[in-house]
Amino acid sequence: MWYNTKATEILGIEYPILQGPFGGNLSTVELTAAVSNAGGLGGYGAYTNSPQEIYEIDKQIKAATNKPYNINLWVSDHDIPESGLSDAQFDKTAALFKPYYDEVGIPLPEKPAPFQSRFENQLDVILDIRPKVFSFMFGVPPNTVLEQCRQKGIVTVGAATTLDEALFLDSKGVDMIIASGFEAGGHRPSFLDKSESSLTGTFVLVQLMREKIKTPIIAAGGIADGRGIAAALTLGASAAQVGTAFLACDESGALPVHKEMLFSDASKYTTLSRAFTGRLGRGLTSRVAQDITGKESGILPFPLQTTFIAPLRKAAIEQQKWDMILFWAGQISPILKHTKASVLMNALIEETTNYFDGLK
Repeated sequence: MWYNTKATEILGIEYPILQGPFGGNLSTVELTAAVSNAGGLGGYGAYTNSPQEIYEIDKQIKAATNKPYNINLWVSDHDIPESGLSDAQFDKTAALFKPYYDEVGIPLPEKPAPFQSRFENQLDVILDIRPKVFSFMFGVPPNTVLEQCRQKGIVTVGAATTLDEALFLDSKGVDMIIASGFEAGGHRPSFLDKSESSLTGTFVLVQLMREKIKTPIIAAGGIADGRGIAAALTLGASAAQVGTAFLACDESGALPVHKEMLFSDASKYTTLSRAFTGRLGRGLTSRVAQDITGKESGILPFPLQTTFIAPLRKAAIEQQKWDMILFWAGQISPILKHTKASVLMNALIEETTNYFDGLK
């Protein structure tokens, strides 16, 4: 059967369907458990969580499902230079965004405080709680950590946006590699070159990786139904990761208006922008993203830009100025149909089965 792949064997799941892990409080225990309980692999994006919060989240997931699940972290969790953020850079950003702050009637925030990386402490938690799957983006953990994961039976999954990144991950001996196409919503998790150089489509990237590496591949980006899963498997992937379609489900942590917009005409238009976080990511096209195009030098490094823009986001939500907010979304958004994770999973399984049965 189509679902008997290397991925289902490695991950210990019934169907090679993964739920994309969302950061920024968009992941929930409820969504993660729903996907895992339906035979796929639920995922929780924990890069913004403290070590103690990850412990608590993991306890809740384990209470909600006895099936495998994935915890995701970011290897590189900031882009701040060693010299820190200069007053000149902050002043440039403040001037660029002042019109938006004036529009919502709130003062510009103070210069963000220095950022302290939490990745090493988060890693300690992963090695302690031992989730079935540990996925990571924006780089690769140290070899010693990968070896500890092997010893503890934790499946490691890295994300590649280019063939070079896939080859690098392959050389490190990770268990699976995500082919992250530019169609995907959310951040471009590039780590060997700038994100603007990582705009290869999912299905081209899958084919390139299939020819050049031996590590099983997970296709991610532009997949929201059974036909997309079937295409990924046909081209050589062992599994498909679905993001935006699960983000639109009731169980996700996205705002109600975010979910509404994913099912509206607004979903036809998405943009890659650094304006909201400092890192390149795809979301529904917004006025701010369009205005800032070509002015990227006035954006703070990640995650200081997120901190800087947080008051603006809060005020814009309160005033329902939706064109000033980033709503993550992939290019496949216009075909979304389902609002319940279990219903979506069942549809994905049925559609993929029907496709392959039709080939007999």
